Amino acid sequence: MPAADANEQKKPVVKLLKTAKGLAEYSEYGQGSVVVAIHGAMGGYDQSLILAKTVLTGDFRVIAISRPGYLGTPLASGASPEAQADLLAALLDALAIPAASIIAISGGGLTAIQFALRYPQRCQSLVLVSTVSCPNTYKVPGRFQMLKFMAQLPGLPALLRKSTSKNMEKSMQRSVSDLSLLEQLKANQECGALFQALILSTFEQMGKRIQGSENDFHNTQTGVYPLEDIHTPTLIVHGTNDPLVNFEAHALTAQQRIPGAELLVLEHGEHAAIFTHCALVREKVGGFLRRVYAKSGA
Repeated sequence: MPAADANEQKKPVVKLLKTAKGLAEYSEYGQGSVVVAIHGAMGGYDQSLILAKTVLTGDFRVIAISRPGYLGTPLASGASPEAQADLLAALLDALAIPAASIIAISGGGLTAIQFALRYPQRCQSLVLVSTVSCPNTYKVPGRFQMLKFMAQLPGLPALLRKSTSKNMEKSMQRSVSDLSLLEQLKANQECGALFQALILSTFEQMGKRIQGSENDFHNTQTGVYPLEDIHTPTLIVHGTNDPLVNFEAHALTAQQRIPGAELLVLEHGEHAAIFTHCALVREKVGGFLRRVYAKSGA
């Protein structure tokens, strides 16, 4: 399976906007009902775009953000999930968008949860994909410390990207240990390419992803949130074998605590389950959003 090369794809237009709460970097595509896509650790607007393209089909206007500490959005724009939710609201204000649905993955879930809690009238729906929803006891991986060191060495991230591209199957297997699921993913040209693009994106401007990731690790280990106070239509998507964000502790507990929350169980799925279970996720997320928008008249 050939490795996806982001440089061969059309580069997205990236904008840096001064909002009432600070600078915010974002990119967007499409038309229709607005969906904000929120990345996880080692992310940025590019990974938010990949998240949206993996889980969404149909007509949507996607706003893909870089959270504070990632790429062009400075950490000063909001270190806490609460402040990041305020920044998102300010970005929507600046774009004259009154309300939006939110899709978040992994550590980005805390920002999404806070947006639903702080701006319930502006949060049309909430899709939490493999997200943290309570303090996460998972130890910061040693691989991150290695990436943090290597990001400081000029030229090394580019060499790592090239090496990873040449050994893509090995890189994919780090996140998909189930070989049968890995084979299915490799056979899915579209979702396989999106997953490869996600892996390779980590090495682009790698040094500008470290500060946000460290901040995320702190936030995910300490945050406690009143999930019972979320009254936004919510869909939780999670793999049962997620080694980073435990299924029972986060997904099942969130479903039980958020009133009326739906849960899509991705059997044997790991942290990259939206790629290995792409068709199922798209069907469920699409149906969920259509029902939400039909009910609201949007």
